[in-house]
Amino acid sequence: MSHLDIKRTLIYGLAAAIPIFYFRYRQKKVQGTIPALVESKGPISGPFSSLYFLWHATDVLAKGYHMDRSGIFQGTQMDYTITPEVVMNPYHGVAIRASLTRNLGRRFPEVRDEIVHAFDDVLALEDNEWKLVQVLPAILQVIARTSNRLFVGLPLCREQEYLDLNINFATDVNIRGQIIHLLPHFLKPILGPILSPRRSALRRMLKFLGPTLDARLEKENQYGPDWPERPARYQRPDLVAPRLRGQLSGDPFFSRGRVADGHKTLTSALYDLTAYPSHIVPMREEAERVVAQEGWTKAALGNMHKVDSFLRESQRLTGLSPVSMGRKVVAKDGFTFSDGMTLPHGATVMVPSGAMQLDEDIYPQAEVFDGFRFSRMREALPRDDAAGEGEGPSLFNRHMVSTAPDHLVFGHGRHACPGRFFAATELKAMLAHILINYDIKAETEGVRPPDTILVLYKTPSRTGKIWIRKRARGSNDKNGA
Repeated sequence: MSHLDIKRTLIYGLAAAIPIFYFRYRQKKVQGTIPALVESKGPISGPFSSLYFLWHATDVLAKGYHMDRSGIFQGTQMDYTITPEVVMNPYHGVAIRASLTRNLGRRFPEVRDEIVHAFDDVLALEDNEWKLVQVLPAILQVIARTSNRLFVGLPLCREQEYLDLNINFATDVNIRGQIIHLLPHFLKPILGPILSPRRSALRRMLKFLGPTLDARLEKENQYGPDWPERPARYQRPDLVAPRLRGQLSGDPFFSRGRVADGHKTLTSALYDLTAYPSHIVPMREEAERVVAQEGWTKAALGNMHKVDSFLRESQRLTGLSPVSMGRKVVAKDGFTFSDGMTLPHGATVMVPSGAMQLDEDIYPQAEVFDGFRFSRMREALPRDDAAGEGEGPSLFNRHMVSTAPDHLVFGHGRHACPGRFFAATELKAMLAHILINYDIKAETEGVRPPDTILVLYKTPSRTGKIWIRKRARGSNDKNGA
C-alpha cells in the first residue's frame, strides 16, 4: 500500500469513527437549558442520534425552526488547514473591502475579457450544434479563471496546474477541516498537521508565486515600501506582500472561497434556468437591451434587475447550507439569552437560514421557484421624487448582495461576506453572457438535477448536465462578444 493510500485510509477512517466518539465527548458539555430535537440519552441512543443527524440535518433544523422561531461552526479549522496568521490578521477581508470592491468598475473589462475567453475554451462548442455539458466542472473552471484574472493576471490565471491547486486546496480545506473539527481538542495539535493540506499546497504555490515574492522582498529591502514602479494599491489584489510568506497557503482558498462558492451558485442557477425555461426570454431581452444601451460595464449589470432577481431566488431556494452565521461562545461563563436559555463556554450556534428562507410567512408560496419574485418587489415600489422628477426607485433592499434577517446566504451584519459584491458582479456578468450568447435546455425536459445534501452541506449535482449551443451573434453587443 502506497503512502498516499495509507493517508487516504486514515482520513476516511477518522471521518467515519470520530463523529460518534466526539458526540459522546461533547454531550456532557452542551446540556442544560438548550432544548434537544434529537434525544441522545444513554450509551446507545447518543451515537445513533448523532448518525441520524448526519443524514437528516435539514429536516431536524426545519423542525427546530418551526418549534421555536427564536431560535455550529468552525469547520475549516484555519489554524491547521490554512494558517493561524489568517485568523489573527485577516488581511484578505481588508483587501477585499477596501480595494477589490472599490475597483471593480475599473477592473471590469478584465473580468469581461476572461469570461468570454474562459467560456469559449471550456465549452469548446462547434458551430451551432448542441453539446451536452457537465455543468459544475465546467463552471468551476470558468470561475477559477475569471477570479484569478484579477488576483494574479495573465498568463498565470490560465495555467491549468495553478488553477487545479486553487480548486483542490479549497476543497481539501473544507473536507479535512471538518474532520479536524471533530477531533477532541487534545488530538488536534497531533493529528491536525498530518491531516492538513497546508504544507503541500504551500510548496506548490511557491512554484508559481515564489519568484514574485522574492522580487518584491528584494525591492522593498532596497527601496522601502514605496519603491519605484510598485503597483498602485490594489491595481492587482496585493496577495504577494512580504508578510504573506507565512500566509501564502491561504491564498488559493480565499481567491476562490471568497466569491461565496460562486461555481455552485451559478451551477444551481443554470439548473433552475433549464428547469424553468420561461425565465430565459425575459432575462435575455433585458440583458440585450441593457448591453445595447450601456455596453458591458459593472454599472450596466446594476440595471439587469431580472438577472439579479433570478440569482437571488436561486440562492434562496437552493442555498449552499441549511444553516449560516456560525458563532462560538467565548465568554468563560457562557452566554445567556433574554429568554433565559444559556449556551456554555465553547458551544457554537448557527441560524437555521434554510428553514427561514422557506417560511411561508416571509415568502408567499415559498416552495415555488419564482425567478422574478424580487424584481417585481422592486417594480412595486413607489418612485423616489428625491432621485429627480420621479426617476429611479426608492430604496430597495432585495438586491442579490443585500443581506437581511430573512436572507442569510451571505451572512448578515458587520461580518457579512465581504466578497459578495465581487461574487455578484462576476455571476451576473456570466449569466448575462450565457443568456446572450448561448441557447440552453435541460438534459431531460422539466427535470432539475437533484442537489446533494450531507449534514450541513448542500451542493448542486456534480454530475448534472445541460444542453448548450452557440446563438447567432447579435448586432446589439456594443463592446463585442
